[in-house]
Amino acid sequence: MRKLAFAMNVSLDGYTAAPGDNLGWSAPSDELFQWWSDRVGSTGLALYGRKLWETMSSHWPTADQQPDATPAEIEFARRWRDMPKVVFSSTKSTVDWNTRLVTGDAVTEITRLKADDGGSMDIGGATLAAAAMRAGLIDEYAIVTHPVLVGGGTPFFTTLDNWVNLSLIETRMFPGGVVLTRYETRR
Repeated sequence: MRKLAFAMNVSLDGYTAAPGDNLGWSAPSDELFQWWSDRVGSTGLALYGRKLWETMSSHWPTADQQPDATPAEIEFARRWRDMPKVVFSSTKSTVDWNTRLVTGDAVTEITRLKADDGGSMDIGGATLAAAAMRAGLIDEYAIVTHPVLVGGGTPFFTTLDNWVNLSLIETRMFPGGVVLTRYETRR
């Protein structure tokens, strides 16, 4: 059975995006960018909601071809293109770059994917992750907390019907006061 992790940059007040989908507060240090790149390189399958897919696919497929691309950006772009991906959307009709589109029920498909053999899965996008969270499908939360209060926007956590007990499995400090905390769901 595959493990499903929800990993995102989060403001100290709990948002993955500020109002207007502003992500300017979450620019990573070189060390944090490398951590994200290594995570992409080790992910067996990435699950994306439509909005996050549109953000990622508008930049990373050709980021390594930009004249000012750094070696780290070139590596990330290659890893991102190569990583198998599934996009969940009822409005998209096509996807590219080693990606499959699912237009049906996300919880049913994520449950099926978890039962498959293969490497770990990462889920991204607040709406998609919220559905998986409410269904009890997330095995790990990797919260990369930035020292900023954005005052509103897209929350990392959704409202739940029941408590979810977690065990801390890792903490790590990054430059600029950014803190990674990883928690495993206790079942």
